[in-house]
Amino acid sequence: MKIAVVLGTRPEIIKMSPVIRELEKRNADYFIIHTGQHYSYNMDRVFFDQLKLPAARYNLEVGSASHAEQTAKILIGIEKVLVSEKPDVILVQGDTNTVLAGALTAAKLHIKVGHVEAGLRSYDRQMPEEINRVLTDHCSDFLFAPTKEARNILMGEGIAENKIFVTGNSIVDAVYQNMEITYSHGNILTQLNLQPKNYFLVTIHRQENVDNPSRFQGILQGLQLLITKYKLPIIYPIHPRARKMMAEFKLHADNLTLIEPVDYFTFLQFEKNARLILTDSGGVQEESCILGVPCVTLRDNTERPETLEVGASLLAGAVPKKILECTEIMLGKSNNWQNPFGDGKAGERIIEAIFIL
Repeated sequence: MKIAVVLGTRPEIIKMSPVIRELEKRNADYFIIHTGQHYSYNMDRVFFDQLKLPAARYNLEVGSASHAEQTAKILIGIEKVLVSEKPDVILVQGDTNTVLAGALTAAKLHIKVGHVEAGLRSYDRQMPEEINRVLTDHCSDFLFAPTKEARNILMGEGIAENKIFVTGNSIVDAVYQNMEITYSHGNILTQLNLQPKNYFLVTIHRQENVDNPSRFQGILQGLQLLITKYKLPIIYPIHPRARKMMAEFKLHADNLTLIEPVDYFTFLQFEKNARLILTDSGGVQEESCILGVPCVTLRDNTERPETLEVGASLLAGAVPKKILECTEIMLGKSNNWQNPFGDGKAGERIIEAIFIL
């Protein structure tokens, strides 16, 4: 069996790393396509190197563009590769334009599609990621649901039960596998003169937040309320697009510690040692839950409801007083919730399902 692994963004590289490691362990016939959706392959090479992953065989270098243009470029690029390589299965992960384009191309070429992290729903069709999730799930042959709740969502949409496999989430595998070697790459807290559990960590990057001046401003005002009340540093590794939009909207991040985006191991250090994380990232919601760090989610909805159900996170949206209120609640809670995302063996289960069938 020949398998194509399609990646396009850094979170996909991280979440697919346990799957790739399992393919390596089995000496499987596989190859990696990197679409370059957010960055060029060269910009992401450090992630491959740090995670000790083999190089991508194909680099499409599509870059940033409108949703239509970007998806079209990926469709064209992936089709050429799949026609040439003729894999039996392609694996995609998550909800990006790379995922949708990879799944559509393979389905039309009658190549089986495996969707890692299937069945997530925010039920907000204003999010482009929601469209990508739904369409990808409905043209996939293997749906690797991270939780039983995700499986139930898929079955409720009419997807056959024999296509669905509850595997756990591969982000658990990635956190467990990589946390051990994090500090071999240096201690970022020492470099920034930070003390463990004595700072907040924030990430804001989603289109619905950073492209909307009122929402972006509301979040920044909420962070100012936290600084006033708690007198703690707030570390913000700022996404290039967020920095650009902040300047365009003439927004101010007074008293926040803005730093350049960091590598995966450095970010894990930031997460593990934060007193609280504020984020609009789905992956960071999961990681904070796994690491036992309280989280305030800067969105009106989430496709990771498990984090809410176990008490690891609260939805604050972009309302300053709500951000403060949710922070107060989360800091007052114990962090003894159960991790709902599995036991760290998702990569193994995903590959096992493909080879059995």
